[in-house]
Amino acid sequence: MRRVLALAMAALGFASSPAFAAHWDVDYAKSKLGFAVQWNGQPFAAIFKSWKADIDFDPADLAHAHAVVTIDLASEVSDSPDNDDGVKGAQGFVVSQFPTARFETTGFAHASGSDYVATGKLAIKGISKPVTLPFQLLLTSDKAHMKGRADVARTDFGLGQGEWAGETPVAHHVAIIVDLTAAKTH
Repeated sequence: MRRVLALAMAALGFASSPAFAAHWDVDYAKSKLGFAVQWNGQPFAAIFKSWKADIDFDPADLAHAHAVVTIDLASEVSDSPDNDDGVKGAQGFVVSQFPTARFETTGFAHASGSDYVATGKLAIKGISKPVTLPFQLLLTSDKAHMKGRADVARTDFGLGQGEWAGETPVAHHVAIIVDLTAAKTH
């Protein structure tokens, strides 16, 4: 009887143990994280040269999927260095006071085919807002390629005040663009 009870308790303990999604290591040389916005009526695009992503994801176990991305805001670069100074300065990210941004997922959903949606919180300048990131995911063996785009309002994060608070010269809507390549760890 004790043996049956011990086996039942062990089985119950095993069944209630949380599952863990696969961990992925980002290939930063093949990946890009950046943003695009209309500036003076022209497209302005920039990337972040330094960022880190901690990703646990299994399409068969989305309940245990989780990702945290930390972005070094001072690493922003574009083809327009004069604009980069403004983006990093007092009207932009204020990197001297807020050196990083952070995105942490709160959930994942499968839309259809290779389309997914990540929901989470984006924190910039100490302001945290919910963000939805639709993305496409291609999995091949232990490799993953993910492309996504989240649309946010820069003013929600206190980016651009005073003369920069209006819709010109910089549009309010900003696209955050992710193109990520990763390998599953074993």
